[in-house]
Amino acid sequence: MNEKLKRAFKDLREGKFILIYDRDGREEEVDLICLAEKVTPEHIFHLRHDGGGLICIAMHATIAKILGLPFMTDIYSKTQKEYPIFNKISRGEVCPYGDRPSFSITINHTNTYTGITDLDRALTIKEFGILGKNLFENGVNNDPYIDSFSSNFRAPGHVHLLIAHENLLKDRMGHTELSVALAHMGGLSPIAVLCEMLDKENGKALSINKARDYAKKNNLIMIEGNDILKAFNDINIEE
Repeated sequence: MNEKLKRAFKDLREGKFILIYDRDGREEEVDLICLAEKVTPEHIFHLRHDGGGLICIAMHATIAKILGLPFMTDIYSKTQKEYPIFNKISRGEVCPYGDRPSFSITINHTNTYTGITDLDRALTIKEFGILGKNLFENGVNNDPYIDSFSSNFRAPGHVHLLIAHENLLKDRMGHTELSVALAHMGGLSPIAVLCEMLDKENGKALSINKARDYAKKNNLIMIEGNDILKAFNDINIEE
């Protein structure tokens, strides 16, 4: 495993940001990533200020399955008879770059007020990260964690949940899968917070070269999706 990945594991464990570029021909975007359980209001500020995209929680499919969390596209499909508008706007459930969206529901922690402030979003993300970590590592009796989720969170909210593909990078290579797979390979909790980096000058996604400059300036590690995919495939081959 290369040194960049080892550095990424270390930085994530310490609550620092890393940058992940998916790959050429896909979104071609760079996301700011950190572990959900490590999030503070300062993290949210930097995600808003230096990222600028949508702040989301990406989770391993096992966590979503145990909690009974659906993909939003499945909700649309199941309610099309009652709400025909979904027949027109879901558009086959495929994004322009070819993937099925990983979006699930939106949530707030019950101890938030509006849910949108740095303090509120940090609380929602951190508490979900801790809950997801405990649930993922427990693997036996999950009823207390399911009760905790239903008691301590409400929907809709201001934090988007994303569900990684159950086969991770074998079948999808979005930032959702890249961040979850990377954390999992590093022995970390597979629940990450991510936010796209946008360019304030041209209104587009931040270019990979500008992202590299940002990473260098802020002493952050930047990983390309193909490096994560190679490590993921090597581990699976060894297993």
